Amino acid sequence: MTRTQAAAPRAPIATHRRAGFVLSRPHGTAQAHGSRTTFDTASSAAAALRSGNAAAVVGALPFSRDAPCALFEPEHLDRTESTWTAPSGLPPLPAFTVSGSRESEHIDRVRTAVNVLRHHGSPLQKVVLARSLTLTADTDVDPNALLAALVEGNPWGNGYLVDLGAAGGSWTGRTLVGSSPEVLIRKQGNTVTCHPLAGSAPRHPDPQQDQANGAALTESVKDLREHAFVVDALRESLAPFCRDLDIPTSPTLTCTPQLWHLGTPIRGEVRGADTSALDLAIALHPTPAVCGTPTDLAYRTIEELEGDRGFYAGAVGWCVSDGDGEWMVAIRCAELAPDLRRVTAYAGGGIVAESDPADEVRETVTKFGTVMSALGAQL
Repeated sequence: MTRTQAAAPRAPIATHRRAGFVLSRPHGTAQAHGSRTTFDTASSAAAALRSGNAAAVVGALPFSRDAPCALFEPEHLDRTESTWTAPSGLPPLPAFTVSGSRESEHIDRVRTAVNVLRHHGSPLQKVVLARSLTLTADTDVDPNALLAALVEGNPWGNGYLVDLGAAGGSWTGRTLVGSSPEVLIRKQGNTVTCHPLAGSAPRHPDPQQDQANGAALTESVKDLREHAFVVDALRESLAPFCRDLDIPTSPTLTCTPQLWHLGTPIRGEVRGADTSALDLAIALHPTPAVCGTPTDLAYRTIEELEGDRGFYAGAVGWCVSDGDGEWMVAIRCAELAPDLRRVTAYAGGGIVAESDPADEVRETVTKFGTVMSALGAQL
């Protein structure tokens, strides 16, 4: 286990103390306790790491670059080489009722976007639209219990939890919990890797049909075009920071328990020793996988059709002062309200000219499955 401390050694954290940040991955877990300093912006956090004024930074970036971040320097950052283990004695998750699904609203949004995309000469090529789902619990929800259910339900042990209070204001008392399959950026020494996902198809309980769904995805013109937008954007964003970028010419299949995805593993070497994982996350976010192409126009379209996304489709992760760190795209997630009773889940999909509104709604239902399965709830 590696422990990063922001100041002089302190007494060990009590085992019952709730972590303010957890990122569980197949190759290891980062878990943070306490908050020494909070950061209003990602750039100020990156500067603190670069100058040595912060030993580590953890937390979440919002979808909007103009919104406040939930980033903080923890008192302790523990890193292990295994997936997250839930503390003992967690209460069971309560029963949930769905109090808002907003399907018809999403269909209208997608239909509006498709009309724009199909208009001759439209500069918009892709936009990612999302919808939310509100659930209400009959008793308080322990964030760690929700994280435990998500990690247990993921074959690779993926999961994350972020106390959003560092963003201040209405974010105080809110917690983002999820299980993302998508690596925005990981940096180890001089090596950087990412694994963008775009283009998806539902899994099927019948093995033959499941394989057929995956095979059809690899031949889908719509999904291949959607995926290419993401890879091209990442290549352009990484080029100033990296040399020897290794980017396969075509995507491969990857999966979660709910979905097949088109994915492209990308690898490179950083040019400058002072480039951190947080610097790279700032440069890459938001990718066309969660925003669209071109980025600025897609963002304005999302803002007009959806409003503020908060931390959904942002990024969650950690970075230490030597530049190493890992950031995941904040998808397959839910936000737990301060009252510990209301849970808002999010799901979205890439919209291109060929998109069908009804199909897009079905895709969000499938993507909600990650959180809904963990909660033991159904649409």
